Amino acid sequence: MNRDEAIQRIEEILSTVEDETMPVPVREVWVYGDVALGLDPIERLDVYVTKDILLGGDADREAEFRKSHGVEGVGKTVRAEWAEAFPEHIRVNDSGHAAPEKCLAAHLLPEDDPVHLEVCNSSFEDNVTQRLEGAIARETYEQILDPRGVCLWVDGQRSDEALRKLRESELAFPTLPDALEMLGMDPEETDEAADAVESYRKRQEGATVRGDVV
Repeated sequence: MNRDEAIQRIEEILSTVEDETMPVPVREVWVYGDVALGLDPIERLDVYVTKDILLGGDADREAEFRKSHGVEGVGKTVRAEWAEAFPEHIRVNDSGHAAPEKCLAAHLLPEDDPVHLEVCNSSFEDNVTQRLEGAIARETYEQILDPRGVCLWVDGQRSDEALRKLRESELAFPTLPDALEMLGMDPEETDEAADAVESYRKRQEGATVRGDVV
């Protein structure tokens, strides 16, 4: 998509998070990668959402949705009031339980747009570190989360200034190898890691989502 389309998509995501009930509480919305770097066009729009994990649950509502929709976990892993309002966006994992990250993606992203959604209970900056450490330990560099991100929304407050800078391409970031080195990666490995991240991204098509629990 071209840059104007990407910015419009971001603003739509922010408005949806602000104005509509989400399947789980959302604390932060970030963008990272191509759009943060000011590229135009953008191969993929990368969005990161920090969510809260629901605690407790409503056994009666869960039983109702199990009977009516054949879905486990509504009222436990995702909000029952959200599922009632947006049943078309309910998505499940392989075991048939409502999957928060898939529900968020269905609600926020058009299926055909080249947009990737990362969903985690941890903040973007903390998860960048966690993913990098794991990728180095296992040599699975394609799992690295690009650290060059911009926080646009946190705890109910949109950052108009960050959005303006993003729209006008005023943000300055290092190359991905340099960014990884700043985070402590061996300089001899950063180019290989950056190539693996880029190769992985290019293999993705349409709207994609990944969920993490840290």
